[in-house]
Amino acid sequence: MQHGFNAYASASRATQAVVSPRELEASLLIKAASRLQAIADDWSLAERDLDEALAYNRKLWTLLVSAVIAEDNPLPVGIKTNILSLANFIFNQTFKVAANPTREGLPVLVSINRDIAAGLRGR
Repeated sequence: MQHGFNAYASASRATQAVVSPRELEASLLIKAASRLQAIADDWSLAERDLDEALAYNRKLWTLLVSAVIAEDNPLPVGIKTNILSLANFIFNQTFKVAANPTREGLPVLVSINRDIAAGLRGR
């Protein structure tokens, strides 16, 4: 977990001059959504790629939660609470798909990631 956070922080620092933290988060959410969507579109990839794609999405959301609960995060409490509730749903849905792999479990994860990315990008 710490390794993932360090990598995220390093990438964030390296790209801050070029990309805002919000844009970086949006890009990572889109990457996770794209990986999951590719598996939903071609279920034959599931055996090889599903666990890794779910783990990537879970780790990403874990990092997002860490950023949200940080004491210096200026977001209002209501928004923090909503993000934490959404993250809880993501973790539960990820567990369900991992325990019982079906393509039908992926669209909600894809949709949430895309919607949050769009929000981060101001769309």
